[in-house]
Amino acid sequence: MSVAARLKDPAFWAEWAALAGLIALVIVFQALNPTFLSPGNIASMLVAAAILIILAVGQTFVIATAGIDLSIASVMTMGAVAFGLSYTAGWGLGPACLLAVAAAGVAGAVNGMIIAWGKIADFIVTLGMLSAASGLALILADGKPVTIVDPVLLRLSTGGFGIFGWTFLIALAVAVIAHVALFRTRFGTHLLATGGAPESAAAMGISTRRIKIAVYSISGALAGLGAILLVARVGAAEPASNTSFLLNSVAAVVLGGVSLFGGRGTIVGPVIGALLLTALVNGLTLLGVAQFYQPLAVGIVVVLAALMTRFQK
Repeated sequence: MSVAARLKDPAFWAEWAALAGLIALVIVFQALNPTFLSPGNIASMLVAAAILIILAVGQTFVIATAGIDLSIASVMTMGAVAFGLSYTAGWGLGPACLLAVAAAGVAGAVNGMIIAWGKIADFIVTLGMLSAASGLALILADGKPVTIVDPVLLRLSTGGFGIFGWTFLIALAVAVIAHVALFRTRFGTHLLATGGAPESAAAMGISTRRIKIAVYSISGALAGLGAILLVARVGAAEPASNTSFLLNSVAAVVLGGVSLFGGRGTIVGPVIGALLLTALVNGLTLLGVAQFYQPLAVGIVVVLAALMTRFQK
């Protein structure tokens, strides 16, 4: 197919919608505010996108199996509280980090086991976990933020290499590992097969139940990693869930071209989608647009991206 023919093909634009949207946003915001592409603002955007990238990667594994994890933000909050309480109890930074990832991973595994073995819709199970994890975080923290002051966390949140902060580099490493796992391993092949044709996958000897449990465990564990970065960034473990992380993690995956019906996945797409959403909010803030309008803009972009997925092959 010639270049001209590909440019006229709606499927081409559906596949590259996130990248095209990101480039368009950069051009528009830079024209309206020259500080948008300043080194300082780029570094700020990359750091701001780090947690969303990690959550979007976890959400990608789940959605590629035709599922959805509505509890990812609440599980991250629970992991942050577990991290904060264990750290203030004198566990030390390393054990506290391990507990955060383990606690969130266990919550994800519980989601997966109930969905796989109980055969209950993922929407219902993860919605229940959303409420349970939020409630548990509030109970453990007594509804109060757990302040954490640690020099290592401070360096993690403020240091970096050039315009690339350490948190963004961690998110980038997670994305690279996820890409290899999804497209270069037997696990990734089985995962996509489970999402695309579960009956056929089971007939081929693939344990679709184990795959389901694994992807929700991965989503939970990555939420735990996100919790550590969030605590490092904020300086406290907040027991109140931030639902914007949930909505934006799903939005980044949709923008990235991952099929909501399963069987089709990509890691690069959701990463670009996360960067697009972060750039959108950052650009609107620089232009002085009221914060109330920002969720509206994000919603419009996501709906347009969802419409574009109709043309995917």
